[in-house]
Amino acid sequence: MGKCDLMGAEVGGCSASLSKMKVTLSALDTFESSFTPLVVIELAQDVKEETKEWLKNRIITKKKDGGAQLLFRPLLNKYEKETLENQNLYLVGASKIRLLLGAEAVGLVKECNDNTMRAFTYGMRHNFKGFDDDNDDFLTMAERQFIIKHELENLRARDEKMIPGYHQAKLYPGKSLLRRLLTSGIVIQVFPLHDNEALKKLEDSWYTRFALKYQPVDSIRGYFGETIALYFGFLEYFTFALIPMAVIGLPYYMFAWEDYDKYVIFASFNLIWSTVILEVWKRGCASMTYRWGTLVMKRQFEEPRPGFHGVLGINLVTGREEPLYPSYKRQLRIYLVSLPFVCLCLYFSLYVMMIYFDMEAWALDIYEDSGSEWTSVLLYVPSIIYAIVIEIMNRLYRYAAEFLTSWENHRLESAYQNHLILKVLVFNFLNCFASLFYIAFVLRDMKLLRQSLATLLITSQILNQIVESLLPYWLQRKHHVQVKRKVQALKEDIDATLYEQVVLEKQMGTYLGTFDDYLELFLQFGYVSLFSCVYPLAAAFAVLNNFTEVNSDALKMCRVFKRPFSEPSASIGVWQLAFETMSVISVVTNCALIGMSPQVNALFPESKVDLILIVVAAEHALLALKFILAFAIADKPRHIQMKLAKLEFESLEALKQQQMQLVAENLKEESREGEKEKAT
Repeated sequence: MGKCDLMGAEVGGCSASLSKMKVTLSALDTFESSFTPLVVIELAQDVKEETKEWLKNRIITKKKDGGAQLLFRPLLNKYEKETLENQNLYLVGASKIRLLLGAEAVGLVKECNDNTMRAFTYGMRHNFKGFDDDNDDFLTMAERQFIIKHELENLRARDEKMIPGYHQAKLYPGKSLLRRLLTSGIVIQVFPLHDNEALKKLEDSWYTRFALKYQPVDSIRGYFGETIALYFGFLEYFTFALIPMAVIGLPYYMFAWEDYDKYVIFASFNLIWSTVILEVWKRGCASMTYRWGTLVMKRQFEEPRPGFHGVLGINLVTGREEPLYPSYKRQLRIYLVSLPFVCLCLYFSLYVMMIYFDMEAWALDIYEDSGSEWTSVLLYVPSIIYAIVIEIMNRLYRYAAEFLTSWENHRLESAYQNHLILKVLVFNFLNCFASLFYIAFVLRDMKLLRQSLATLLITSQILNQIVESLLPYWLQRKHHVQVKRKVQALKEDIDATLYEQVVLEKQMGTYLGTFDDYLELFLQFGYVSLFSCVYPLAAAFAVLNNFTEVNSDALKMCRVFKRPFSEPSASIGVWQLAFETMSVISVVTNCALIGMSPQVNALFPESKVDLILIVVAAEHALLALKFILAFAIADKPRHIQMKLAKLEFESLEALKQQQMQLVAENLKEESREGEKEKAT
């Protein structure tokens, strides 16, 4: 077996493998009457028959003719359609060979028999661990659904000028058909189906039996994909990493606030802790994603977002026909519209904060006038109201940020996500922490700072648990009962189990990704690290919240929302940078708070300039230590680095060998032509 065979995936595949792929694809059967449904497409109730027929043909047509070459059938047959609701539900699947060829097309990485991780190729399928012609479990269900989603999203308009039956729905070559159908309201939604048997096994090992144990991250990855598994892996890791802070913080909380010198040690530990846990996570994440294959997964040239629009033209890099949009127009939208809007929202957030302080002063006046137990409770009311208002403002701003970022018309999904996260993080940081900074550095009221920090942290955690999991779960349970009653009244000759499952899942809420979950952890990290020397108990509350968060998020994923499509991920992405930035800010705030302490100020009764210089020097020294630690701790373990280097070397060697073979073939061809000329 030559290196060209082994490394075909990394360098683009050998010609023999590619030719075999084409032959196999052309022979695939797309008319299987019975298949395992993987994805559901819901059409609008009034969709015309010619549109349905056109969509069906594009899905089942062979790849060489512009189709997806998948399996497709309605949920209900003709007789059942006349007697039941939900007539426009369709099931999509694929044959085993089609899925394997799709795995090669999307670049899935699997473990070989020699324990290395390589991109899967159909031609070399028997060299991969666990593959067998009679084994249908080589690809996880999450991977199969990801492949089908990729094929559906890459259905592009060819000669069509419009969607058949809808003259107003214009098409142009290269336009994503699925995106156009969704924006036109012809397709209501596309979602992957749950596997009830596999889901039950996952639930039993995950959250149904409450116990202090590690999460089955590999099982979560097999069912939901790498992006979801990485979130739960990070949530678990972050929770355990908070335990030392919680244990150390408990005795510190018993001390009086005036004992500032004792908090210097705690704050210094916090700063080192925040750096070390983030660096160690990167190492653990690299080991995990290498085992899953996503760390070495080759990213193809990123295609335009389905929502990207512009004038049809030729991409100078790829040579493909696709929408083009001038970058200066996007920059104008960002700087003339988006940026002023974000600044206006930030100003409004500060205005609401000042109203909160007026309420605090009002509550304090009432307490000082009466001094009763009831008025002492009233002191916490402004903070609770403010925490609720903060949550509402954060959610409203999120919708506005998504609309603005979409309107900016970013070509790539990565650029869209980066701009959206930046907008949301800036607003959430100011909205959640501005009042704490104002109390700490303007009012200099440490007692109020501790009270506000505790109230904001606890209230936000309770609200998140209710809004994200408990309320949706309660609503979903009520709907589930209604669906069961309807199914019990159905004819016995239909597949009632599948019908019930599809109808139930189609009305579940859509999981919008891990954005809100990471944002919640990011804000929690801010509450713990920014003012650690003021409220050491914050870490203990965070640990308690996260132990319940694991179970509530698991319940949410399994029973509240539709199953999300799997997305390959090699890390937590831009959130790693967000957490690292927060840890840098925490260095500055904790040094400033310690510098404001009465004990430290008493050491410099005459010159405050010396105090400021010493605090700044200490802050710079801690930052230097932080960056030294980050540099000293490698992002990837040594054995992972060696494996990646070996793969890179083999890729280069295979590429050289392939080029040498091409040169040799060209020389042979020239030699033959020369002999023919001599013979003539």
